[in-house]
Amino acid sequence: MGRRSRGRRGEAGWEGGYPEIVKENKLFEHYYQELKIVPEGEWGQFMDALREPLPATLRITGYKSHAKEILHCLKNKYFKELEDLEVDGQKVEVPQPLSWYPEELAWHTNLSRKILRKSPQLEKFHQFLVSETESGNISRQEAVSMIPPLLLNVRPHHKILDMCAAPGSKTTQLIEMLHADMNVPFPEGFVIANDVDNKRCYLLVHQAKRLSSPCIMVVNHDASSIPRLQIDVDGRKEILFYDRILCDVPCSGDGTMRKNIDVWKKWTTLNSLQLHGLQLWIAMRGAEQLAEGGRMVYSTCSLNPIEDEGVIASLQEKSEGALELADVSDELPGLKWMPGITQWKVMTKDGQWFTDWDTVPHSRHTQIRPTMFPPKDPEKLQAMHLERCLWILPHHQNTGGFFVAVLVKKSSMPWNKRQPKLQGKSAETRESTQLSPAEGKPPSFTGTGDTEIAHAAEDLKNNGNKKDGVCGPPPSKKMKLFGFKEDPFVFIPEDDPLFPPIEKFYALAPSFPRMNLLTRTTEGKKRQLYMVSKELRNVLLNNSEKMKVINTGIKVWCRNNSGEEFDCAFRLAQEGIYTLYPFINSRIITVSMEDVKILLTQENPFFRKLSSETYNQAKDLAKGSIVLKYEPDSVNPDALQCPIILCGWRGKASIRTFVPKNERLHYLRMMGLEVLGEKKKEGVILTNESAASTGQPENEVPEEQRAGEPNSPDAEEANSPDVTAACDPAGVHPPR
Repeated sequence: MGRRSRGRRGEAGWEGGYPEIVKENKLFEHYYQELKIVPEGEWGQFMDALREPLPATLRITGYKSHAKEILHCLKNKYFKELEDLEVDGQKVEVPQPLSWYPEELAWHTNLSRKILRKSPQLEKFHQFLVSETESGNISRQEAVSMIPPLLLNVRPHHKILDMCAAPGSKTTQLIEMLHADMNVPFPEGFVIANDVDNKRCYLLVHQAKRLSSPCIMVVNHDASSIPRLQIDVDGRKEILFYDRILCDVPCSGDGTMRKNIDVWKKWTTLNSLQLHGLQLWIAMRGAEQLAEGGRMVYSTCSLNPIEDEGVIASLQEKSEGALELADVSDELPGLKWMPGITQWKVMTKDGQWFTDWDTVPHSRHTQIRPTMFPPKDPEKLQAMHLERCLWILPHHQNTGGFFVAVLVKKSSMPWNKRQPKLQGKSAETRESTQLSPAEGKPPSFTGTGDTEIAHAAEDLKNNGNKKDGVCGPPPSKKMKLFGFKEDPFVFIPEDDPLFPPIEKFYALAPSFPRMNLLTRTTEGKKRQLYMVSKELRNVLLNNSEKMKVINTGIKVWCRNNSGEEFDCAFRLAQEGIYTLYPFINSRIITVSMEDVKILLTQENPFFRKLSSETYNQAKDLAKGSIVLKYEPDSVNPDALQCPIILCGWRGKASIRTFVPKNERLHYLRMMGLEVLGEKKKEGVILTNESAASTGQPENEVPEEQRAGEPNSPDAEEANSPDVTAACDPAGVHPPR
C-alpha cells in the first residue's frame, strides 16, 4: 500500500510529498501588466524568467587577504572540473563573474541549489561551497541582494545601522567593507545589525561570527521604533547619528518567485497594502537617525510600486527637502536596471482600482492610505526624481526582481527642527512627548536639530546606580517582551589580576587596548575573553538600559582547564587571532608551507616531523599557547601567496593547532591539497598527498610524556553557545 501510494505520487509529479506548484497567477499578471512595470514587448520574457529556477550565485569574502587565493582556486580547479559536464541532460554552464561586482568577487552559474545538493558529479564542488561558506570565505548570496551594500559606498570609518538585518548576507558585506585595510585591526567604524525577530537574530550572529570582526553588534528591536542611542564625547552624551543606513525592509517578496515558489499561489495585492505603512515607518525612523550628508539605501524584493516608489515618494514629501534621491546610474557599471516609475494605481484584493486618494470611499480608508499614491502636483513629483530609483527585472540579467533607492540627507528632518523647550526632562522623557509624522505610529525620538548636541540630564559620572563597566540586559520586566535572556557584557577592570599574566606571557604591546576586553559573566571564573572596538565599547556603556544586545565582540582568549599549571591561564582563540596578532610580541613561531600542511593534517606532530627552523624556534619556549605564522615566499610563485596565522599549543614533544575543521580544510585547499577524509582514531586528516605517501602516522605519544599538558577545553566551555569546533577541531585528544 505504502509503495503503491509513493509510486502514484511520483507519477503525478510530486516532490518530497508535495504536489508541484503550478507557476500561474492570473491576478498577478493582470496587476503588473496594468501598471506597465515591464518594458513594451518584454512581458513574455519576464514571465518565462520568473518560471525558471534561480541560478546559484556566490560571493568571495573580499576583505580577507586570501580572497585572491580562493578566486584562483575556484577558477583553476573547481570551475575547470565543470567544463563539458552534463547533469540530468542539461549542460552545466561554467560559472561567470557578475559583470557589475568589483574585482570578480561574485559569480553565477545556471546550476540551481537543488541540483548542486543532489548531483553526485557536483559533490566535490558542493562540499567546497559548504565548507568555505561555514568558514566565512564564501557567501552563497542571491545576486540582487549584493547591490544595496555596494550602493551604500561604505568606508572603514563609517558608523552603519542595518535596520532589518537577518539572515545577514548583506550585513557580512558591510563588515567586509569596514575591514578593507586588513592591516588595521580596529577600524573606526562599526555595524549595528538589528532584527525584530529574536530567533532570527541568532542566525544573524552565526553569519556575522564567520567574519570575526570586533566591530559588529547584533541587537533585537522593532526597526520602526529602534531606540535613539547616545555616545560619550569628552565626558558628555551626544546623540549617535549613522553615516550609512541600510533599510532592507520586510516586503511581499514577489520578486523572489524564482526561489520561493509558494508566492505563485499566495500572491495578492493585500500583502503590499498591509506592509506599506510599516515600510514607511521604518524608512522614516532610519532617516531620523541618519547624519547630515549620510547615505541611506532603501530596498525591497517586491515589484509593487506601493512598497517601492510609494514609500520613497511619501518619505520625500514628509522630509520637506531634507532627503534627496541620489543619482547612482554610473556607480555599478555592467548592472542592467530600469528607472523608477512616476505614475501608478492602487488595487484592492478584490480587483478594484483607484487612481488617487480622493476616489477612495470611506469604507476603504483602513486598507488604503493617502501615502500609497503618487503626488498630484506635477512640479513636486518632478522634483522628487523618482526615475533615479533602480528596478532590477529578472529577465534582464537572469536574477530575482529587486528595487533599490539611494537617499542622501541634506538637512535635519522637519519635525526634528521643531523641538519645543521642555525644562527638567531627560532625553528619554522628551522622546515620548512629540509624535513622529508616521501616521498611527507610536512617537519616535525628536532631538533638537540633527546636527546639534543633545545633552543628558545627568552627567556620565553621576550614573551611581550602575556597576562600572557592566552593560547588563534591560530590567527583567522588559525582558518578557523578548525571547532569551542574554548574559551581561562586563568590561575587565583596569586592576583585574587576570590581565598582567596574559600581558607578560604574550608580551603584549603597550598600545594593546585592554579597556576593550570583556566577559559575559559577573560572577565566578572568567572562562572566555572577548574584544570589541573602542567605538562599540562606547555604545555598549552608554545604552545598556535602552538596547537589547544579542551579541558583540570576538573571542580572543579561552581559559585552559588546568591553566594554572602554566605561566598563563588563557590560551589564544583562533576566532580572534587576526585582530590580536598585531599586539603580540612573544611566542610567535614562523613556519613553512610544509610545516603548515603537517600541522593541519596531523593531530599532534612531534617536533622532529617539522622543519629544523621551526624546531629551533620552539625548543626554548615554555609549554603553552603559541602563534604559528606562515609568510608567503615571493621566490616561489607556486606557494601560497597570502599570510596565515594559526593558534597552536607547544607541548612537551609536539605542537598542535587549535583551528576549526572548516578553516583547516580551507587552508589545505588553498595549498592545493584535496581533502579525502579523516582517521578519527588517530586525529589525522587524509589528503591526496598523504594518501599517496607510504608512511603511516606515528604512534601515540607515550603516557609519561603527556604529564603537565592541558586537557582540551573544559566541558562548560565546549557546551556554551559561543564555542565552535575551534576549541577541539576534530574531536581529537588533548595536545601533547
